[in-house]
Amino acid sequence: MLLAGVEASAQSMPREMPARVELYAIPSLTISDQQFLTGDANGTPVTVAGEFRLAQGSGRLPVVVLMHGSGGIGANIEAWVAELNAIGISTFLIDGFSGRGLTAVSQNQALLGRLNFIVDIYRSLEILAKHPRVDPERIVLMGFSRGGQAALYASLDRFNKLWNRSGIEFAAYIPFYPDCSTTYLTDSEIAHRPIRIFHGTPDDYNPVASCKAYVARLQAAGRDVVLTEYPDSAHGFDSGLVGVYFVGVAANAQTARHCHIKEGENGVLMNADTNAPFGYKDACIELNPHVGGNPATAEAAKKAVSEFLQALFKLG
Repeated sequence: MLLAGVEASAQSMPREMPARVELYAIPSLTISDQQFLTGDANGTPVTVAGEFRLAQGSGRLPVVVLMHGSGGIGANIEAWVAELNAIGISTFLIDGFSGRGLTAVSQNQALLGRLNFIVDIYRSLEILAKHPRVDPERIVLMGFSRGGQAALYASLDRFNKLWNRSGIEFAAYIPFYPDCSTTYLTDSEIAHRPIRIFHGTPDDYNPVASCKAYVARLQAAGRDVVLTEYPDSAHGFDSGLVGVYFVGVAANAQTARHCHIKEGENGVLMNADTNAPFGYKDACIELNPHVGGNPATAEAAKKAVSEFLQALFKLG
């Protein structure tokens, strides 16, 4: 009788509510970007967290993995989780900071190599690949800002070969306002899976121009990559999903908007303008970019993402 009552209650829950929530300890590593690029796993073992929300439905369900940005998990991501769960897609939200003793790196990006998030992402994929309620052929990666950068470059064939031990690949990649200022070796050799990037024209945190240039290279290589650009949307525009409609300065936040970074020999990231190893004390690093929401374009992006995923996952 109790079980029947639980099932009846689950059937009457709002669609955006998950059928079940599971918390995971994810074994990962903290390494330098150079170690990542050279495949050197001799780093510091760390346990990061993952929150799996199983959408309502039966059998093996599709999943979207979500990776936060430099400020940690924000309300915009919670809004995305609710939207995805409501259309029958489970979610796996990674917290790449708490297990490393961090809450944010916006004002000091050197606290954590940017490529660490890709290790966390691949380790999460290992968990999902074995989950009895997950369809391993229908897992998509979505990220925001620093997490958007990770979501974009996690598509590289080379990175998958070096670090992905799950036995599967993501079905698609959805980066929101990523930083595309770094050129990696063989970075036009990516998975033959769709990439859908969402960005804003006035973004002065991670300018869209470098992403447009990278997308052009990927399209020239025959990859399925589409950049949707909103002319009136600042960095973090999807915070409009939770009612944020103003744009303000992210005080003392670091931006590499005028940097040109390239991978050099032995995995060393170089400042292409000075031909010296890149660092966050370089002259190209600036402060105080703008962030803010735009409810109209946030809704437009939500609609575009939802329609893309429903078509990709063949949801009825």
